[in-house]
Parts: sequence; structure tokens; C-alpha cells
Amino acid sequence: MTIIDRWRVSDTDVETFQRDGVVVLRNVFTDWVEPLREGIRKLMTDPSPMERSVVPQDGSAPFFQDLCNWQRIPEFTQFVLHSNAGALGAGLMRSNSARFFHDHVLVKQPGGTTVTPWHQDQPYYCVDGKQSVSFWIPLDPVARNVVMECVRGSHLWGEDFRPMRFDGTPLYENDNYEGLPDINAHRDEFDIAGWDMQPGDAIAFNFRTVHGAPGNPSNIARRVFSARWVGDDAVYVDRDGKGSPPIKGLPLRDGEAFDAPIFPVVWRDGAQVS
Repeated sequence: MTIIDRWRVSDTDVETFQRDGVVVLRNVFTDWVEPLREGIRKLMTDPSPMERSVVPQDGSAPFFQDLCNWQRIPEFTQFVLHSNAGALGAGLMRSNSARFFHDHVLVKQPGGTTVTPWHQDQPYYCVDGKQSVSFWIPLDPVARNVVMECVRGSHLWGEDFRPMRFDGTPLYENDNYEGLPDINAHRDEFDIAGWDMQPGDAIAFNFRTVHGAPGNPSNIARRVFSARWVGDDAVYVDRDGKGSPPIKGLPLRDGEAFDAPIFPVVWRDGAQVS
């Protein structure tokens, strides 16, 4: 793949993403692997107040998570503002623009048993719209039995499902969301996508795509940088400061265009903005 190719997605990839809600992109972020590894090293040395690590009760390795550090970690800043992610995101979303929403670092250490339950991201977020994309970027080789999985076509089910915490309790009290189907009990009834991954590859998926991930039984870490983007149709959703990430104090009203300085437009009308 050439440098020029890394700034655009093929028609086939766009069609797959629109139809399935998920597509794997190979070698698109190769040049950013080392910078993002360094950024994660810095972050794990000095986590933010939004760190949300999960400590398994069986004593195995914690699952490190931290969010919204792109303005604090220089390597993350460079990726958001100067990588090809915005261009790729706009292409996949079929949007004239790509606005950065937030970053999420996920590190499952060797032998960690924490399972990421099946879920959608959309019900957790303070933004809505049909144009959305998350890039799940592994910085270590990830085998098929360790990788995040997605249910193809689930972004088109026309429903947002109840958001849950890792301890199995609902995120919102008295919500009116339906519970997610028991995918693990009926795996053969769903079209589940997963791949062997190499550093610099990415899984791109819609915020409404149902996804989950196993623990890490391998002998190497599974370091992932996730970058989340929205398109032209993004609007603010007032969740009263709840959700993940728990972003508070935005000068926006429910249903307004999703436009605030902490969510920069990085790509617009075929050109880098920042």
C-alpha cells in the first residue's frame, strides 16, 4: 500500500462498511504504530482521571482503559490532527467531514481474563447520527481468538440496546432500552466478524455495531488505540453528564449540531483542516 493509498478507502471497503457496519483495513496506520506505543507508555505511567481499569476477581492481569487523552499526550495529538484517520473516516462514513469525538486506550495484559461484553457504543455517547466510525488499532499482533469481534449488519437493526457496566449493572437507571440478545448462547445465529491482526491494521466499525472481545490468554499484551469519529449529521444528545466518556459542561442543547472546540473537524471537503 502506498502513502497515497493510506489516505483513501476503496469503493469496496466503503460498501462493506455501509452494509456490514464493520470492515478490516490492512496496513493503514503502519507509520503510527511506534508513536502510539510511546503514547500508551506515557499514559500508563500517568493515567488520567478518566482511567477505567477493570481488575478481575481471579487475580489475573487488570484490563487497563483510559479515555480522552488526545490533548494531553503529544503522540495522540499528532495522530488525531495529522494522521490519515480523518480522511479514511470521512470516506467510510460517506461524509464531507470527519470530526474527532474521542480516544480510548485498551490494554489487555497477557493472561488477563476480562471479557468485554457484547454491546453497542452508541447508547453510551453524547452524540448521535448515522455517520460514525471507530478505528480499533492494535499495536501488537492479535490472534483471531483474542481480537475484538463484531456482528455484521447489527448497526442496521434499528435499535439501541441497554448500556451495561462491566459488573453487569445498567449504566442508566430506569432506562427504556431493550436488553441485547444473548449472542454467546446463539453464536451460530449471528454473522460474527473477526480477524488475525497486525500492528498498523485497523477494524473500522459504526457506533451502533454490536461488538465484544474475549480475555487475553496469549503471552503478549494486546495494546489498542481506538479513535472515534463522527460525520456531517452528528447531533448532541443530552445524557445529563452520564455515559462514557462522562463529558460534562458542553455548551450544547439536545439535538443541536455536534460542534465544540474539544471535537475538532480534522477533514473537510477532501482536505486536511488541522
